[in-house]
Amino acid sequence: MEFGLTRQEANIYHCLLTEGKVTGYEVAKQTGISRSNAYNSLANMTEKGASYLVEEGHTRKYVPVPLDEFCKNRIRKLTETKNWLGEHMPSEKTYVEGYITIEGSEHILDKMRNILKKVEGQVYISLTRNYLLLLIKELQELIMDMKRVVIITDQPTAFPRAKVYIGEDRGMRIGVIADSRYVLTGEYGEGSMNTCLYSGQKNFVELYKTALSNEIKLLSMREENQ
Repeated sequence: MEFGLTRQEANIYHCLLTEGKVTGYEVAKQTGISRSNAYNSLANMTEKGASYLVEEGHTRKYVPVPLDEFCKNRIRKLTETKNWLGEHMPSEKTYVEGYITIEGSEHILDKMRNILKKVEGQVYISLTRNYLLLLIKELQELIMDMKRVVIITDQPTAFPRAKVYIGEDRGMRIGVIADSRYVLTGEYGEGSMNTCLYSGQKNFVELYKTALSNEIKLLSMREENQ
């Protein structure tokens, strides 16, 4: 469905992958979808590049486009569309960075990944180790690019060339400061507690940066005393 199929079309595509070459009548029988809806969906799927029509005499049958091929075609089309939009859309109007509320675990994780992708010099990130593992690829890329990465988490973790501080249980609390310019902070995790605040307001960034710096100082003192 993430690749453009409706729920019904996704169900039929699964049927095609399982059964191979089938008629619309057979699809309807296998899926429990009405024959008219099955034929309409198969026609739409052919247009979307998820199935091929096979003519055998007076019989019309359908076969699935291989899964890997279907996915690659959709990604290629999205990439082409992205490039077209980049060339033809008007330039974005600049505006003073305000306070943006981001809700939902998927959107928050996407924002964290996008922030890390754009880091120019340094990033401070505070979150529990379990959530840290979701960002391994982005953090490793930053380290490989010789960017300064400072991590505050609650369990030992291995990130060579990154500075890691082990503090108290982070729970659902997360925080990211990128290049001392942008902050994302709030709660992330299962359930309804998935709301974060994102801002580039200087005062807010400085306030959060000071709080994080104070925590790092305490953790550094603790390390020295151990």
